[in-house]
Amino acid sequence: MTEVLHSGVTDALGAEITSGELASGSTLTLDGIQQRFGVSRTVAREAMRTLEHLGLVTSRRRVGLIVRADAHWAVFDPQVIRWRLAGPHRVAQLRSLTELRAAVEPVAAASAARNADGDQADRLVALSARLRVLGEAGAGDEFLAADIEFHRLVLAASGNEMFRALTEVVAEVLTGRTRHGLMPHHPREEALAAHEAVAAAIRTRDPEAAEAAMLRITREIRAALTDLS
Repeated sequence: MTEVLHSGVTDALGAEITSGELASGSTLTLDGIQQRFGVSRTVAREAMRTLEHLGLVTSRRRVGLIVRADAHWAVFDPQVIRWRLAGPHRVAQLRSLTELRAAVEPVAAASAARNADGDQADRLVALSARLRVLGEAGAGDEFLAADIEFHRLVLAASGNEMFRALTEVVAEVLTGRTRHGLMPHHPREEALAAHEAVAAAIRTRDPEAAEAAMLRITREIRAALTDLS
């Protein structure tokens, strides 16, 4: 029960900070959190520790907890990404994360073409075929699960531990785009074809083709976000 209460308080305050509702420089106190949420001091303290760990607040003696500017936030943490995508600036957050993906995933796909084992390559081909079936059927939740698995596997198959460490970031981006209605009900044909091309290039060990195909995927996403301006 304590963990559930702690999570609720953390989510509420984290969302308010990342949305700007609680601006940088705002002050929070344990007493104030206890009164607002009707929780024990232990729960309030645990919530604050989590937010402090994520760089959203810092403690100051005799003052309380000070909300920090976004330059201090753990912006790669999935929880922070989730809060930001749920806020009023979600399109800007998606753009910055898509730029990150554009810088990383094409290179990861090229590395996967060099390093993937046979099982990984076969799985990617099977996933790309499944994405087409699910996308054409408009099966949103199942498509999302398969898409997350596809991109996670590309990052893992790259053999680069830095790329692999971004799997949860990419998963949150894909989930947020879908959950907040920024993904078309039926994915564009060029996106489906590009996923198939990435998988085929990895299986045939063609790094240049894999990189080019993944770049098409990130370009398609960036174009879709530009349309939302």
